Amino acid sequence: MLILVTVFANLTAQNLPQLGKAPVKAVIKAMTLEEKAKLVVGMGMKMPGLPPSGGLTPGGPGGQNQLPPAGVPQGTAIGQTQDIVPGAAGTTFAIPRLGISATVVADGPAGLRINPTRPGEKATYYCTAFPVATLLASSWDTELVYKVGQAMGNEVLEYGVDVILGPALNIHRNPLCGRNFEYFSEDPLISGKLAAAMVNGIESQGVGTSVKHFAANNAETNRNALNTIADERTLREIYLKGFEILVKESQPWTVMSSYNLINGTYAPENHDLLTKILRNDWGFKGYVMTDWFGGKDAAAMVKAGNDLLMPGTPAQSKAILEAVKAGKLDEKLLDRNVEKILTIILQTPRFKGYSFSGRPDLKAHAEISRQASTEGMVLLKNNRETLPFPKETKKIAVFGNTSYEIITGGTGSGDVNEAYSVALVEGLQNAGFTVNANLKNMYESYLKASREGKQKGAWFMGETPIKEFSLPEDLISSMVKVTDAAIITIGRNSGEGYDRQAVEGDFLLSATEKEMILMVCKAYQAKGKKAVVILNTGGVLETASWKELPDAILLAWQGGQETGNSIADILCGKVNPSGKLASTFPVNYQDVSSAKNFPGKLIGAQEEPKSNDSNPFAGFMSPKPAEVTYAEGIYTGYRYYSTFKVPVSYPFGYGLSYTTFEYANLKLGATTFSKTLSVSIDIKNSGKVAGKEIVQLYLSAPSGKLDKPEAELKGFAKTRWLQPGESQTLSFVLNASDLASFDATLSAWKADAGKYYVKIGASVSDIRAEGSFTLASDKVVAKVSKALVPVAPLETLKK
Repeated sequence: MLILVTVFANLTAQNLPQLGKAPVKAVIKAMTLEEKAKLVVGMGMKMPGLPPSGGLTPGGPGGQNQLPPAGVPQGTAIGQTQDIVPGAAGTTFAIPRLGISATVVADGPAGLRINPTRPGEKATYYCTAFPVATLLASSWDTELVYKVGQAMGNEVLEYGVDVILGPALNIHRNPLCGRNFEYFSEDPLISGKLAAAMVNGIESQGVGTSVKHFAANNAETNRNALNTIADERTLREIYLKGFEILVKESQPWTVMSSYNLINGTYAPENHDLLTKILRNDWGFKGYVMTDWFGGKDAAAMVKAGNDLLMPGTPAQSKAILEAVKAGKLDEKLLDRNVEKILTIILQTPRFKGYSFSGRPDLKAHAEISRQASTEGMVLLKNNRETLPFPKETKKIAVFGNTSYEIITGGTGSGDVNEAYSVALVEGLQNAGFTVNANLKNMYESYLKASREGKQKGAWFMGETPIKEFSLPEDLISSMVKVTDAAIITIGRNSGEGYDRQAVEGDFLLSATEKEMILMVCKAYQAKGKKAVVILNTGGVLETASWKELPDAILLAWQGGQETGNSIADILCGKVNPSGKLASTFPVNYQDVSSAKNFPGKLIGAQEEPKSNDSNPFAGFMSPKPAEVTYAEGIYTGYRYYSTFKVPVSYPFGYGLSYTTFEYANLKLGATTFSKTLSVSIDIKNSGKVAGKEIVQLYLSAPSGKLDKPEAELKGFAKTRWLQPGESQTLSFVLNASDLASFDATLSAWKADAGKYYVKIGASVSDIRAEGSFTLASDKVVAKVSKALVPVAPLETLKK
């Protein structure tokens, strides 16, 4: 009898439709309702290092998140975690009887994040720490970013992950956002173009991406209960535009919805955002997943078009199942989401049976990381050709804590477990410089002593920075006598779950840091020697109050594991810096257009939720309703500074080189715009060393019914490596969409009739050539969905 039952079961399984062999719709038809409800909900995750009362156990009605009871063990699994790849962020539900495999997803976006070691194994699984997005954006080089994406995607593939959670391309609305290091720019064109290049590079390796955080997730404080209030034009032109460019140019496998609400509705529950705009207007074909524990109502998320709930809990599957049975959720909508997930599963390497080697070429990828790092570093100042250091400059005094403990990237899910990192002092030594040993020993001893007795930060939280010590004058004087030049490194870090502060030691330099720069620069310059400041940071700092002191300033950002070597490559002249700012450095924080309404405010009389080392997720899992109004409208970043004539410390698009470039022969294809307009410019290396130049095309549009910024970036290009005297012609094409602004009254992109000015520059404030053309009559370029309308009319900043 047992044999007959087994044979019958096998025959039944053989007759079932199998994913990849039968049409997807046939597989869905064979699924039970319970299986569908489980497929759209992830398999949970492990939370390493959380204390018994701080573990995360989402549950309750509708799959909402709650704190667990006491006694939950550390590292508890939430849901039914499949630990296929240790350290991965989660997996999807597998249904073997229908040939449906699990999909493994893991964090990014500056490199794959998985556990580097595994119990009982001698093999290691380290990943390459690539430069952060702020640095990659400063390269303005889509080909380079594609190359980084290829290397990153190869590691995703060979380590057995199907989808990496990145890239991230939220706008730098405010310099204090804790995750700006993960994001590219204050400008949506750079953000969209470079993120698309990253997606195309990663997905060229046969693995997927999840682009995030969709949308208007521009602060970390109260992020999972923060209602972003913004008008349609602001959202369409600034906060959605980069995602639109990315979707149309790369079609990522997945998109990750954000934690926040937009005009009163959670992003994962927002039908306007996920269906009307993302799918109907832009043609997105993949599936949408939540950010981890994002959203509130599981059934509402399914309805909105949020296909996969991550990391997933049994309570969410149960809520979806009950909603269908109660008639509150149409099963056809659930089938729609299941179909999107299965369509992507068909493309995954795990489904295709790829043999994961566990051995990507980390050495080759480190070289790519090093190259990318040098390409995106920005030379902010270089008085009297201080850099590159002349050959006779050999002995260096290196000041500042992060000279010895370099910051390779931010904290949180954007962190990477790399095998090694190259500190600045190590990079200098590799380049042939001699680092003063006495000063080095002093710093290393100070850092070791300062760290003794301190507990390591909780999971996802970075270590508390060690304060700089006050330098005795006699120490500096002794260094001047025995070294040829001085380097001072200023380090900053930030990460997920918290925003930076406009205070000393964060956005502002501390008094000790300023004193260090002043004393070192003064002492070295008094003896005719040079002092250079290196900024090792993931985001913008205040520079106006001290930038006149050093002879040179190099913005090194956070360049990944090869940061020290990359900095040294520039200092010694092996590489000519070519990076330019993709975000403005203001004079004062108060000059930022969103300074008065960032990061937002709690609604009503509430106590601010706190995070701490013992339970950093207390505030996250018990969110307090909050809101932020984007009252500045479209005037963020350089759009604000240039339009309202606000002085800045370093403008958008700015960056120096060891050579100079001439711009000549600007040509426009016509004086009247028709369907497209061609633009070309000749760039000549007029200096003495080879280099690259980033050329920017800005457009000034006539103001009709809509307010218009002084200038908007509409194109950019980077020359090849030009030898002294060599020229290259760069060409651009303007489309009708480049002329258009979003008119909410028409639900359309519309170009106003009038005169348009084409401005070609080395930065937004350094325009080298200018031309103009006219548009004879108003032109509606594209009609779109009426969506994301604020509950109440919103007044925004106007000229």
